[in-house]
Amino acid sequence: MEKDNSPIIEQLKKVSTATVATCLFKKGLKNQFIQNVRPLKKVTTTMVGQAYTLRYIPAREDLNPIEVFRNPKHLQRMAVEECPKGHVLVIDSRKDSRAASAGSILVTRLMKRGASGIVTDGGFRDSAEIAELDFPSFHQSPSAPTNLTLHQAIAINEPIGCGDVAVFPGDYIIGDDDGVMVVPSHLAEEVAKECIQMTLYEEFVMEKVNGGTAIIGLYPLTNEDIKIEFEQWKKKNRRE
Repeated sequence: MEKDNSPIIEQLKKVSTATVATCLFKKGLKNQFIQNVRPLKKVTTTMVGQAYTLRYIPAREDLNPIEVFRNPKHLQRMAVEECPKGHVLVIDSRKDSRAASAGSILVTRLMKRGASGIVTDGGFRDSAEIAELDFPSFHQSPSAPTNLTLHQAIAINEPIGCGDVAVFPGDYIIGDDDGVMVVPSHLAEEVAKECIQMTLYEEFVMEKVNGGTAIIGLYPLTNEDIKIEFEQWKKKNRRE
């Protein structure tokens, strides 16, 4: 029986990528933020899901004519049709946005199948249409040419590199307005719990700062009196 990961996902939806980055940094992981990838539109709900991956290599003309799309086993199409519900499709486009990683039809199909989002370190074609979808989508920049002109789909659900970050199938992908973080699957439960507590303290800090309190001793927390005050604040607000 598969483990129920919904509690981890629900917790991660309540925290920011900035908080996750700090939490992972404390654990020695400094390179989990996918570089040069941004949302197509403002994120209203944090994207969270486990990674299902697609990897491209440079296209070779004799192997990558437009007719390959007729192949029912074409790996780009298979990735869209096999990405499990609740997962995020993460595409290794070699940080090359000169040709599209996907377009609005494939992204819409992914949405209709119940995926939680899509991330590429390349670009999307039909980007304005994708931005209109109720579906978290992250890329480097818009791109009109089909992926076949530069990219050849070579593997699905294997370890990839996306925006200079190693992504393994099953890793947790978190996306918001700042970008996308990758949390190793074996750390996800621990990170989710810690980030909830970090977010709670940050809420307390913002309340204090807005009230005129200096940050020394408050952020980071080094003042024992503030520690006591925070515990009292949690009890008062029933936030333990």
